[in-house]
Amino acid sequence: MPILSSRGAGSAKGFGLTAGGIPPYDINFLVIAGGGGGAGPNHGGGGGAGGFRTSTQTVKGGTVITVSVGDGGAASTAGTPGVDSFISGSGLTTITSAGGGRGGGSTGTSADNGDAGGSGGGGGFNGTGAAGNTPSTSPSQGNAGGAAYYGAPSYAGGGGGGANATGGAASAGGGGSGGSGSASSITGPSVTYAGGGGGGVFAGGSVGPGGSGGGANGGGLSTPGGDGETNKGSGGGGTGGGPSGGAGGKGVIILSMPSANFSGTVTGSPLESTSGGNKILQFNGSGSYTA
Repeated sequence: MPILSSRGAGSAKGFGLTAGGIPPYDINFLVIAGGGGGAGPNHGGGGGAGGFRTSTQTVKGGTVITVSVGDGGAASTAGTPGVDSFISGSGLTTITSAGGGRGGGSTGTSADNGDAGGSGGGGGFNGTGAAGNTPSTSPSQGNAGGAAYYGAPSYAGGGGGGANATGGAASAGGGGSGGSGSASSITGPSVTYAGGGGGGVFAGGSVGPGGSGGGANGGGLSTPGGDGETNKGSGGGGTGGGPSGGAGGKGVIILSMPSANFSGTVTGSPLESTSGGNKILQFNGSGSYTA
């Protein structure tokens, strides 16, 4: 006779037994996409954070949940967008978080707007910041980037949007700040993810600081933008005149479920931990979990 999960035989009748005599159970998901790269070489904008999405879904025993974690945008002069992250499986609602938008950059001849994404990239060389939450989700997965400032003494790029706030606009005082990220306690302690990258500054003034949640600081006339934090989906910093904007941080996908229901069948070598009565799987790359 099969051993039932903590819902017990009485509740199993209501939900219906599935593969191996296992009743359905709930899994909490955190899905964060790769952050956008910052841009340069002249007053480049910060990269937008990857989309930040959560979901709680009921799964049946035997369901294979496929996990794909998006890379951050590569370090470059033009800025590179982040890559989407998603979870999917039979009977589940697919959850896709959009990669962060690249920061806008310029060779010094025209405005360059940031690109839209999970959160939008900041503008470069008098360009505007781009929209976040693209494509649109409810709740919103991210925010817009800030505008650049084309004028003495700073000539600075705007900050990339974060999961919790719009990126700051650049000003005469320097580069725009990256938007702040959002906190999650899915692993137990509260951790902030998906901060936007700060804008670069070409001349006087301060570089834009990265947003909380791993967003990178912008760079100056001769320094590159910083790299967004890996596995937080944070944006890379723009640069004022250095070699290139910084890379966006790779995304992450985290699953939390009752330890009593954990099947032990995984691929992709996720990091495993426990918090209270829950089993935690942190996927830093692609893989799967079989319920």
